[in-house]
Amino acid sequence: MRILHTSDWHIGRTFHGHSTLAALREVLGALVDIVRTQSVDVVLVAGDIFDSASPAADNYTVLTDALRDIRSAGATVIMTSGNHDSATRLGFQSEFAQLAGIHIVTREEQHLEPITLQDDAGPVHIYGIPYLEPSLIRHRYPQEQLRTHTQVLGFVMDRIRADAAERGGRSVVMSHSFVVGVEEPAASDGVGAADGSAAVTALPPERDITAGGLDFVPLSVFAKTEFVGPEYVALGHIHGRSTLAPNVRYSGAPLHYSFSEAGKPRGGWLVDLGPAGTDASTSWVDLPVPRRLTVLTGTLDELLTDDAHADHEQDWIAAQLTDQVRPLDGMRRLQKRFPYCVTLEHRPTIVADAGTQSYTQRVAAKSDAEIVDGFLSFVRNGVGASDYERGVVSELLTDEDLAS
Repeated sequence: MRILHTSDWHIGRTFHGHSTLAALREVLGALVDIVRTQSVDVVLVAGDIFDSASPAADNYTVLTDALRDIRSAGATVIMTSGNHDSATRLGFQSEFAQLAGIHIVTREEQHLEPITLQDDAGPVHIYGIPYLEPSLIRHRYPQEQLRTHTQVLGFVMDRIRADAAERGGRSVVMSHSFVVGVEEPAASDGVGAADGSAAVTALPPERDITAGGLDFVPLSVFAKTEFVGPEYVALGHIHGRSTLAPNVRYSGAPLHYSFSEAGKPRGGWLVDLGPAGTDASTSWVDLPVPRRLTVLTGTLDELLTDDAHADHEQDWIAAQLTDQVRPLDGMRRLQKRFPYCVTLEHRPTIVADAGTQSYTQRVAAKSDAEIVDGFLSFVRNGVGASDYERGVVSELLTDEDLAS
């Protein structure tokens, strides 16, 4: 059985005020082509289908078109709700969608209702775990301590393993959670290094670690035991591709949704399940990037005139200006060359040391002209008044003296 693991479509999300629907349509169209050319049997979407709990009508249209085209290409679709989704809205009419081969898992109790598919090696049970907020489900199991995501998912995975062992065959788990490669709930700085591996740094245990509002879950929660799977765990929530274990992976989002993701690949994992008792094999498939994200650093004049930036003129641009003095009308001037420049940050190469003196101490025994020059130097990161500005100040002070 061949699985395509995706997540975090975030339909309806904007990028610095710009709609991403057209770009997402293009990418999901390419995903359909992958399903068709790679003979994918089932497409997984591990949470955050929508970006909002109240999606606009156009967002539903994008989802409907994508699901219809994936089914037409021959694949079953299994989706779970994420922390951005409204489980009620996403799950509306899911029973009818199931009849068409589209399975939408949004209710807590559905984690023990796997979607069972068949191939030549027998059954594959796919367990979708919807996003489970501890405060909203702990009342269902008063005998259990369910105060954190680690406790909730640990409890759920124990039940899934027991159910999978009773059913027999192979199993796959989907979860929208912040999973890190630590065995004990100590803490971590983050997950998902640029090379696709898991990057984890231990921190003091009293520090709570969250990502996007979700507290972390140790990798051991999803570990494969000696006698029962899961053969593969399809994770969602982290927007970058990441491998926490050979059978536990994040696919990341299909689009770049922040400049921190610039340069990171977009795509999904192709997962081939063999017979029971064998490891799943995985390979990465790229999705197109409709518009690249680029961070440009330099003075305003350098960014406007350097031919080295010609290839980035149609990219989304985050500009970091290194001019000592913030240029006037910098964004408007940048957008003449880079029409998709959406952020501008002033980062002068030299930052003046404000020192520890009070204002009274700094201006003591100084003339008015020296005080003005010192003020300009302070607000301009060490760049004082120009000759022209000194002349203007001198003229104004002279006129004031004559008037008095």
